[in-house]
Amino acid sequence: MPESVTPVTFPPAFLWGAATSAYQIEGAVREDGRTPSIWDTFSHTPGKTAGGEHGDIAVDHYHRYRDDVALMADLGLGAYRFSVSWSRVQPTGRGPAVQRGLDFYRRLVDELLAHGIKPAVTLYHWDLPQELEDAGGWPERETALRFAEYAQIVGEALGDRVEQWITLNEPWCSAFLGYGSGVHAPGRTDPAASLRAAHHLNLAHGLGTSALRSVIPSRNSVAVSLNSSVVRPVSQDPADLDAVQRIDDLANGVFHGPMLHGAYPQTLFTATRSVTDWSYVQDGDLTAIHQPLDALGLNYYTPTLISGAAAPADGPRADGHGASSHSPWPGADDVAFHQTPGERTEMGWTIDPSGLHDLIMRYTREAPGLPLYITENGAAYDDKPDPDGRVHDPERIAYLNGHLTAVHRAIADGADVRGYYLWSLLDNFEWSYGYGKRFGAVYVDYATLARTPKSSAHWYSRAARTGTLAPVTPAE
Repeated sequence: MPESVTPVTFPPAFLWGAATSAYQIEGAVREDGRTPSIWDTFSHTPGKTAGGEHGDIAVDHYHRYRDDVALMADLGLGAYRFSVSWSRVQPTGRGPAVQRGLDFYRRLVDELLAHGIKPAVTLYHWDLPQELEDAGGWPERETALRFAEYAQIVGEALGDRVEQWITLNEPWCSAFLGYGSGVHAPGRTDPAASLRAAHHLNLAHGLGTSALRSVIPSRNSVAVSLNSSVVRPVSQDPADLDAVQRIDDLANGVFHGPMLHGAYPQTLFTATRSVTDWSYVQDGDLTAIHQPLDALGLNYYTPTLISGAAAPADGPRADGHGASSHSPWPGADDVAFHQTPGERTEMGWTIDPSGLHDLIMRYTREAPGLPLYITENGAAYDDKPDPDGRVHDPERIAYLNGHLTAVHRAIADGADVRGYYLWSLLDNFEWSYGYGKRFGAVYVDYATLARTPKSSAHWYSRAARTGTLAPVTPAE
């Protein structure tokens, strides 16, 4: 007789959601007053994205949002995390709001609430208005001031109906992929600028948090979503452990240090002194950044394996962040990144749910008493419809089951994890990879834009409705 398996059941109030971002799904890039963002410019620059693909239409969510919300309701989702396009509501990043742009988000929020789905608004998911980049972008302090103004505009428009707010999504990518390695918009490759950008993103978070709180009800929650890395050494050799410290500072401490503790790690200053003197950190900045948070969002996909040995010169850097001859790790050119063993997703990222458990427990220690949400987790696979039009993705089901089980184990170990947002609701424009990497639980036919829930969507739907992970079977 087979052994009985204890069901993996989550707390009754656990929030089951899915996430997207504006440039990846909305399209309508020239409608209702929207002006170009850095991703419009970058994706239309030859050689920057796979096949020259861009988000001009994306998956046309701007016009299909009612159908997409109905689909979320059919799947039993309790929450939907989306981002606001800055240049849609405040063209050029300055001046008064364009009400037509804000009206889209008002309609979206109303539609979600009408279907019993909680909206979670991310203010910034990488799409800086191009005119702010032309004025210097995130390396300039002025951009942080403009972000606070924008945050107040959106808070005033939606704060009466949106309870969950996220200032920034993955500021590490904005700073170090956008200004360091250049694989993300705006495509600059200046190590010193990437560290200045990181500081001003921190400042934007702090000023934006204060601006939001000045206009939204006190019951509302303000958070930030960090793609904190789980950095592991190849060995316990002192050189490898030193490399872990330096990469951990650049991946994690550079953001959670000032945000959670009001200070940058001194080891970060030491490791980057050949790149920058940090003189742009002005008196009062750390106090402004260190705002009390109501929650912390964690985004996780795969761990990072490194050593202190010099990186090989004859191959790509195996850090999982795209191919570039320029490093996103300023001051760490002597650190080598290694492929972790195990099965991989279509992105080449190793599948390792233990990393998610480790990440949750780290922040349970790092910020005791602060509620946590998994604001992104998911996998890309080469999904294709079968002859009957159904899309079977058992690999994604196994991925989700493994990572949700890791979340459940962390809760059992004392972590206060209150929700999980699957990345992503829909197949979409995957940044520099174009449309070649499918992360969605819902398949999108890019020729017709028809939506088809995959097997993983139905599996996740059962979890959302019951709070229990269904057994993974070959029939899925």
